[in-house]
Amino acid sequence: MKNKNLWTVIVTALIAGLIGGGIAFGVGNYINNRQAESETAVPSGSNSTGTTKTSNVNVNVSSQSEKAYSSIKNAVVTVINLKKESSNSNNSLYGSIFGNSSSSSNSSSKSNNLETYAEGSGVIYKKSGNAAYVVTNNHVISGSNAVEIIMSNGKKLSAKVVGKDSVTDLAVLKINSSEVSTVASFGNSNSIKVGETALAIGSPLGSDYATSLTQGIISAKKRTVATTNESGQETGEATVIQTDAAINSGNSGGPLINLAGQVVGINSMKLASSGSSGTSVEGMGFAIPSNEVVTIINQLIEKGKIVRPAIGASLLDLTDITASQQKSILKLPSKVTEGAVIYNTYASSPARNAGLKKYDVVTNLDGTKITSVATLRDKLYKLKVGDSVKISWYRGSTLKTGIIKLTETTSELSSQDK
Repeated sequence: MKNKNLWTVIVTALIAGLIGGGIAFGVGNYINNRQAESETAVPSGSNSTGTTKTSNVNVNVSSQSEKAYSSIKNAVVTVINLKKESSNSNNSLYGSIFGNSSSSSNSSSKSNNLETYAEGSGVIYKKSGNAAYVVTNNHVISGSNAVEIIMSNGKKLSAKVVGKDSVTDLAVLKINSSEVSTVASFGNSNSIKVGETALAIGSPLGSDYATSLTQGIISAKKRTVATTNESGQETGEATVIQTDAAINSGNSGGPLINLAGQVVGINSMKLASSGSSGTSVEGMGFAIPSNEVVTIINQLIEKGKIVRPAIGASLLDLTDITASQQKSILKLPSKVTEGAVIYNTYASSPARNAGLKKYDVVTNLDGTKITSVATLRDKLYKLKVGDSVKISWYRGSTLKTGIIKLTETTSELSSQDK
């Protein structure tokens, strides 16, 4: 049986080889003949007129992303930070075009002239009577002498700063509502899911690219990142939504929306490089969650500022501390794996008055388990200034408890290790 099969295979192989060779030979002759014909043939087409046309076929593209964008795009604006012209701008191209003199006699009048210092984005979220309200980032309008809004239709409007908050990097502006046709709505940022589609709208690189749309996903719901001021000094931490939707300079203050067209975040920053090595980073943008945005902008309209409770300490996530440091420096029991580590306290602060010190690990505040700096902040912002609440922390292997009275702010208190 095996021998018969072997001969069958051999015969089949030979036949296949002959057939294959025949096909190759035949195709070769055919190609050679056609090539010879093509070398002598003359094209018969006419070039007397150009008759190429586009095909009259319409593709009806309808997606949820397109619908979400269309529902909110007219509420997205460009925010312009205007500052007084600096003295060295007298010789600028625009100065010469409009006849500005560089003589000292005109220096006083020039100090009243304004020039664009920065451009960002914003979103109109409320309309009341003849006023409409825009939320943007504080850093977009920081240091401005005046603020302008460019509507989606290109119309420019003057804006008044209602209130701003550097801690959350949010600001509220007020404009005339006569040009406002669309108002955005806020979604519940606690309901978003990692992996769901996210759309970012704004003016990347400025008003030339206004109402640009980028698409990505929610990469993380609650990410704690360091915040800095204009001098590059770290001012605290923010709990933000991470997304890989493209966010560039000028997108700041614009909305991050879900597929229902609801604002789930306000785009605030992106990570461009990491660490001292300056490793290039792609697809890591951050937005302030809408639930926090709503809380802040309501207070800004009501009071013009944010009044928030504080314990008066700088903190780190315990999970960011290496296992060896947790053992050698913090000396925690093995069962303690989460919490907020105090690495700095302020003089006369609630934390110091309650007896907390550097390297203490806060694990509970007012009955809420503290697993990170973010959960501690979330709990604090649900309390009120002046509240006295129970706090628990580990100092080494010892669990301690005390009462801490929350104050309004600690930003102006001197920072001292203890």
